[in-house]
Amino acid sequence: MLLLAAKCIGAGLATMGLAGAGIGIGNVFGSLLHSISRNPSIKDELFKMAILGFALTEAIALFALMIAFLLLFAL
Repeated sequence: MLLLAAKCIGAGLATMGLAGAGIGIGNVFGSLLHSISRNPSIKDELFKMAILGFALTEAIALFALMIAFLLLFAL
């Protein structure tokens, strides 16, 4: 019983990384819009960099989710 409670608490704490990733993704695209409004001529180059930032930030979220699932369902 105590082990199950510890697993649930650990998984809940691991999913807090998802909130940070959501904030990071919002920051990436907010900065993209700000940068495009300041210099529209380099829109394509900025968009490529924003997609890279999105992918790296989303990878952190997937790692946090994977850790939560490992805590819940691993033996």
